[in-house]
Amino acid sequence: MSFDDLRQRAAVVREIALESVLLCRGAERDPRDRSKWHTEQGPLSVTGPKFTSWRRGDGGGGAIDLVMHLAAVDFRAAVEWLEQHLAVGPIGGGQTAAHPLARSAAARGPHGSLRLPVPAHRLLERVRQYLTQRRGLSATLLDPLIQSGRIYADDRSNAVFLLVTGKAQRPVGAELRGTGPQVWRGMAGGTRKDLGYFWIGARGSESVVLCESAIDAISCFQLHPQHICISTSGVRANPPWLRALLAAGYQIHCGFDADAPGDAAAARMIALHGAIKRLRPSDNDWNDVLRSRQ
Repeated sequence: MSFDDLRQRAAVVREIALESVLLCRGAERDPRDRSKWHTEQGPLSVTGPKFTSWRRGDGGGGAIDLVMHLAAVDFRAAVEWLEQHLAVGPIGGGQTAAHPLARSAAARGPHGSLRLPVPAHRLLERVRQYLTQRRGLSATLLDPLIQSGRIYADDRSNAVFLLVTGKAQRPVGAELRGTGPQVWRGMAGGTRKDLGYFWIGARGSESVVLCESAIDAISCFQLHPQHICISTSGVRANPPWLRALLAAGYQIHCGFDADAPGDAAAARMIALHGAIKRLRPSDNDWNDVLRSRQ
């Protein structure tokens, strides 16, 4: 890579939102101070494109400086990390395309990399009202998820539910749910739902309920707070991460919808994994059950 090439690539990735970098590296927003983040290098304060380290008393500006600080790498390695993890890559003719978190570009990265929607803070209240008023979800459950960045609004007023993996809760995708009058749902580009999932529940619980969507998982947890509730992001009888949960000793319940596809997938899941039990919602899905009781 020549110096000119590196400079051109750096000019693109430098504009990626700091919030996007922090989420990708598993940082968590402080519930009491939205400008403060808890990171692998200690707490940071973020103001627009600038950040300040509480531990070191210094900081920087832009995504490259932030990755250099968090990962303790040099300039070149930081540029390459941003390209690899935030879907910035060559699109031909010597030009580059930025990840949508930075510039809302629609181009896919060279290896089908994850393309999370850009957070739109101005639309967050609309999404929150949709989830609380139309879907009956508890603000007490939603607010910590919103404050941590695991639920947010995109620039089309969709509710975005992050799928995460590992102890660092690294994002591997997102479920999207429309908040308008028309029913709409989708997945963020490049989502790897075989690698992780949206979840809610108390850490330390030994009981898991598998649901078909993030809204159903939150609804199920609101009804049954003794469980960890996980979204499989669709009717999926044997997601690759399921075997690891079973091996870890979790008691797994299949809480798929009470309809033909849900029942068929649940039967197949139980046939494949005999330890799994069926927990069938009393209405079509867990959100319907929740709203029928309100």
